[in-house]
Amino acid sequence: MRILVISHMYPSSVNPVYGIFVHKQVKALQEQGCSVKVISPVPYAPWPLPLLKKKWRDYASIPSQAVVDGVEVYYPRYLEFPRSFLLQHSGRLMYLGLRRLVRRLSRDFKFDLIHAHVALPDGHAAFLLKKAYNLPVIVTVHGVDFLSTIHKGDKIKQKLFAILEGADRIITVSSKLKRIIADRPFAAKTVVINNGINPEDCGPGQSGKTQARRVLSVSNLKKTKGLDINMRAIAQLADKYPDLMYYVVGDGEERQNLEKLAAELNIKDRVVFLGRLDHPATMKQMAEADIFCLPSWQEGFGIVYIEAMAQGLPTIAVRGEGIEDVISHDQNGLLVRPHCVKDVVTALDLLLSDPAKALSLGQAGRQTVMNGFTWKHNAEKTLKLYEEVLSK
Repeated sequence: MRILVISHMYPSSVNPVYGIFVHKQVKALQEQGCSVKVISPVPYAPWPLPLLKKKWRDYASIPSQAVVDGVEVYYPRYLEFPRSFLLQHSGRLMYLGLRRLVRRLSRDFKFDLIHAHVALPDGHAAFLLKKAYNLPVIVTVHGVDFLSTIHKGDKIKQKLFAILEGADRIITVSSKLKRIIADRPFAAKTVVINNGINPEDCGPGQSGKTQARRVLSVSNLKKTKGLDINMRAIAQLADKYPDLMYYVVGDGEERQNLEKLAAELNIKDRVVFLGRLDHPATMKQMAEADIFCLPSWQEGFGIVYIEAMAQGLPTIAVRGEGIEDVISHDQNGLLVRPHCVKDVVTALDLLLSDPAKALSLGQAGRQTVMNGFTWKHNAEKTLKLYEEVLSK
C-alpha cells in the first residue's frame, strides 16, 4: 500500500521533535508494510524576512528534501499569513505550493491514499488533491482543529466542517475530540485511534524508591498547560518535603512569567527549567523523575502522559481531557479537576507520602500503555482503516 502523508508538523533540520508523533506513526506504518512518502509544507520566507526574525530564518534554512530516520520527506514552500489571517483559504495556498511536487512524485509512486494530519490547512490541501487525483483522503484531528481553529470565526469553522464532510474517513486521537463533533453528520465516519509510544524508547520502569521527590512536566510553556498550578502546589508542599524539586522540559511564551512566579513563590531554587530537549534527552529526564504531573486543561490526547506512564512514572492529568482514554483514576494514575491547585496538592502529597502507592500506580500505568497504546497498536488500527476505505 502506497501512502502520501501531508503534515506541516514533521521533524526537520530546524526542529527534530516537531510533529514527532506523526513521524512515529509513519515509521510504524512502514513496519506494517506500507510505502510512505511525506510532504511537510513550510511557510515561504522570502528576503528580507529571514533578516527580521529567527522564525523566518529557520523556515528558510529547511532543505527542500531530506531523509528523516529512513523516511523520505519533502518540504515545499507555501504562502502563509500571520495571526491566522485568511486561515479559511490556507489549505488552498498550501495546495498551490505542493501540487507540482505531488504531480512529479505520482509519476513513479502511484499513491493509493492520502493521509492528512489536521484539517486546516493540511486536510484542505489533501481535499483539493482528492479532486485532482480521485484518491481517498483520511484526516487525523490531533486537537488544534477542535480546540482552537474551530473558534476563530464562522468562515473558518464552516471551511473546517466542509473539509471533514469531504473526507472519506476522520480519525480523532481521543474520545474527547470525537464527542465535540458528535452532532455533526460526519461523526458517523469518525473513528478514535489513540496515539502511542515505542517501548524501545522507554526504560525498564521504576523499581521503587524510598523517597519520591522529583516531579517532572514536559510541555510547551503556555498557559493552558497548567504549569503555574504545579508551581503553586510545589510551594504549598515545600515545608513538608524539604528536598522536593520540580523539573520542567520545554520552552515557550510563558517561560518568563513562570520564572517570575517561581521567585514570587520563593521556590526559585526548587524549579529547574531545562528548556527544549530532543526526544532521547526527554526520555532520560523521565527515567530520572519520580512523578509526572501536567494539569493541562486543553489536551486532545497528550502523548507525554503515556510516555511517562511507559517509564513507570505515577502520572497526574486532568479530568475530561483526551488522556481519560488511558488513565482510570486511582487505578493506573490520578486525575484532578482543571485549574484546581488543591487537587494537585492532594495528588502530589499522596504520591510523595506513600511510595508504595506511587509504585503501584506507576506499574499499572506502564502495563496499560504496553498492552494497548504503542505505535504498533496505532499502526495496526490505522492500516485496517486504510484497507476499509480502499475496499469500497
